[in-house]
Formats: sequence, structure tokens, C-alpha cells
Amino acid sequence: MAHPTDISPLDLVVHRVDAVADGTPIDDAFATGFPSVDRCLGGGIRRGDMVCLGGDVGSGKSSLALAMALRMAELGHAVLFLTSEMNTDRVVERALAIEGRIRIDALCSGILDEQSRTAVGATAVRLRNRMPRIALFACGTAGDVAAVLAQHPGTAVLVLDAVQALTTGLSGLDDALAGAVRDMKALALRERVAVFVTSHVPGLNRDGGRVDLRPTLDDFGARGAVKQHADVVLALYREEMYASSTGVEGATELLVRKNRNGGLGYADLYFYKQWLRFEDMLDPDR
Repeated sequence: MAHPTDISPLDLVVHRVDAVADGTPIDDAFATGFPSVDRCLGGGIRRGDMVCLGGDVGSGKSSLALAMALRMAELGHAVLFLTSEMNTDRVVERALAIEGRIRIDALCSGILDEQSRTAVGATAVRLRNRMPRIALFACGTAGDVAAVLAQHPGTAVLVLDAVQALTTGLSGLDDALAGAVRDMKALALRERVAVFVTSHVPGLNRDGGRVDLRPTLDDFGARGAVKQHADVVLALYREEMYASSTGVEGATELLVRKNRNGGLGYADLYFYKQWLRFEDMLDPDR
């Protein structure tokens, strides 16, 4: 009988394809919990891949990354969420707002009516055993990220908000960001985890006469490292940030700008700003 280590990569892949065709869930892909996004990505994000979510300042990158982390954790996957832009208490407040549909300003101020207090309690109970592991990562290197990851064995999905935390204190921002992107891709391969990073998009210029402000691959900068090394690149675009007319509030496009293992496309989302909550337009949440 062949020892498992003697099975060739070809046989392993064929076995996995056969198993999936017979109804076995894909064991190296993690659904984001947004059905339209998962369809675009062929089931979700995969081990060994690096996914980069970018958008303009204030577009909701952190909220969407956290929402996906929450939904992946709810599906039973071990998710580690590293935050560089707020402390862990603020991340938990956001999680309660997103999942409980509770106004974030009321949560932050502590001024809650009875209905909201009840919603906080019910949401906390539901999330207690289904939360991503959350850790502060103010700044450092990809090696420091790997050290934090080692403290959380069994992690399947690593979320870093934002990848710019790996460039702090380094000269030449584009060069530093390019190195960080390469290092995070290498980490995904070496540790066989799915790596999901958010990124500010420095190429967007609202004052340059540009008509279409949907982020492109070139807008991600980093000497083209995101374009080259990321397996999936997602661009977040909320029209209300740029349009003065009414009727577009909440409308959001999540554009798949690169997909190494599939096609391109987009998902229509809706953003409830008061809850920091995104919902899938084609598959609304319960």
C-alpha cells in the first residue's frame, strides 16, 4: 500500500477533484459568506493564496474585511484578524455593530435604548464561540506576522488590516510595500494559510480630472507587486463618495480585478453606514 507521502501531487489533485464532484466540500477553500463574491472566486479564498482588498480612504475596507472574517469564523474556520488601525476593543465593537445591526455611534458612546441593549446581548451570545481571534499588530515585518501566526496554531485564514503596517519606519514607501506584498505571499505558501490583506490605494486622485474612480490594478502602486504577486485583487468602490446626486447611498461594487484561478467580474453589495455592515444585493442576509 502506498504511503501518503508517496502519493504524487497529480494523484492528490485528481483525488480532490473527484471528491468535490461527489459532493465533498472543498478542503482548501474558505467561503467569505458573501455568495456573489464566492461565486466570482470559485467558492472562496484558498490556502496558499494572497488576497488583496483595496479601496479609497473611508470606503469601508476594514469593515468588509472584518465582515468576511466574521462569516468565515461562523462557518467554522479558524480565522486570525490582525488590526493595525484600531485596538482590539474597537474591532469587537465593530463586530457587534455589523452582526447585531446596532448603530456604531451608539455602541461607542454607550447610549443604547432597550432594543439595542437586547441586540448587543443576543449578538454577544451568538458570537462568543464563533469569533475570529483578534490581535493588535501596530507595525512590524512579515517575520513578525509569522511569529504572531505561530502563537495561533491551526489558523486557516490570516487577515491583516492593513498591509501598510509592514512599511512603517521604512524609507521608500513603494519599495517597502512591494517587499511586504512579496513577503506575505511567501508566508501564505510557506504556512499553507489563506492570507487576506487590506490596502490603501494610493493611485486614486480625485482632483486629476479622472472620470472613473473605480480602482484599477495600477492604482495599487507598490511597484506593481500587488498586480504580480497577489492571487486575487478586489477593489471596493462606493459611488456615493464621489457622486453629489442622491439615490446611490449605500450602493457598492466589489470588483475582481485579478483572479489567478478564475475569471473577473464584480459583486453588487450594499453598505449600511450606521452599522458598518455590507450585505449581498443578490443574496440578502436573513
